[in-house]
Amino acid sequence: MRLLPGVLLFIATVAALIIANSPLVSFYNYLFEGIIIFNHFNLHMIVNDFFMAIFFLVVGCEIKKEILYGNLSNIKKAAFPIIAACGGVIFPAIIFFLFNSKTPYSLGIGIPISTDIAFAIGVFMIFKNKLSSSLKIFLLSLAVVDDLLSILMIALLYSSDFNYYALGFALIIVGFIVLLNKLGKKDFLTPYLILGLILWVSLYISGIHATIAGVILAMMFPTKRKNKNSKVDVTKKVERFFTPLCNLIILPIFAFSNTGISLDISFNMASAENLMSGVILGLVIGKPLGIMLFTYLSTKFHIAEKPKDARWSSIFLVSLIAGIGFTMSIFVTEIAFEGNLQAINLAKFSILIASLLSCTLAYIGIETMPKIVKIYCKKSKKLALNK
Repeated sequence: MRLLPGVLLFIATVAALIIANSPLVSFYNYLFEGIIIFNHFNLHMIVNDFFMAIFFLVVGCEIKKEILYGNLSNIKKAAFPIIAACGGVIFPAIIFFLFNSKTPYSLGIGIPISTDIAFAIGVFMIFKNKLSSSLKIFLLSLAVVDDLLSILMIALLYSSDFNYYALGFALIIVGFIVLLNKLGKKDFLTPYLILGLILWVSLYISGIHATIAGVILAMMFPTKRKNKNSKVDVTKKVERFFTPLCNLIILPIFAFSNTGISLDISFNMASAENLMSGVILGLVIGKPLGIMLFTYLSTKFHIAEKPKDARWSSIFLVSLIAGIGFTMSIFVTEIAFEGNLQAINLAKFSILIASLLSCTLAYIGIETMPKIVKIYCKKSKKLALNK
């Protein structure tokens, strides 16, 4: 079951690529861009702005659950994936900036900083027998924190001119959600979802990217204990209902609607090379480099605690898997280069290459690293005996 979301994403991506480079491309474009659902909203905007807010609602619930009850509840253990995520965001951003600071693509700095939760966990599950179970928790925590940082970057970099009246109304809605908690309405999901929908509309009108409404709502959900034997936890209800919806419907639809890339791309080679290098090197090299450097230094300075049953070689393998940006990277691409179809296609093409490279490197590493470690351990023992 864990593999299914990744499989569906792969199928949706391949189908979109085939259609986008076939005579059916005009129908594909009309389906997502030409059909107006209401006002100026077409299907593509609904998928990217509304459906992805639901996805971020689920991500927000995962973050909150980890903070309250899981791997982020212990400071030193929590620090390890959090610091890893920070390194995995900072280094790709630096690499992208070095290539694109003086190009028209500088706004794409948010593209190579993300890890795709569904694909990354899907790849991990393929090799689960060769990796420690604690590494899955590390990867999931890293990806969740990573996505939270991406959401914050979206809010800061890619929001349009602010409508302060709408923003003020959004704050009032947040106040109503707090009041709902105070009134003891802690086990009813529907009122929170209604207020969440109003919050989404308010943020959309305000100019802040509305997908952040999902995370705000998730963080506002009550999680207090009712008694010693039971918990009133709306987040669990959200996860039970929306996680299958996200994994089996929303993310595949998102992939299908956003990866219809024409491979017949005409571009200026000089600037295109900068964009492609920034995205590919940021994800494939920047991600693992930042994760490894930040986590190693954090343990050396006793800021964080590495999982006890995980070798550094295994952490490195997970850092390679974290280079699969895919869904989140494509999402940021659509926002960063809105209206620039050439830049969008080029960035998406680069994301696909980077994701394939990360998968390939992770596969090679997982297959060969244990053998290298065994050889190294044997040589170390021989040297110790000789001494």
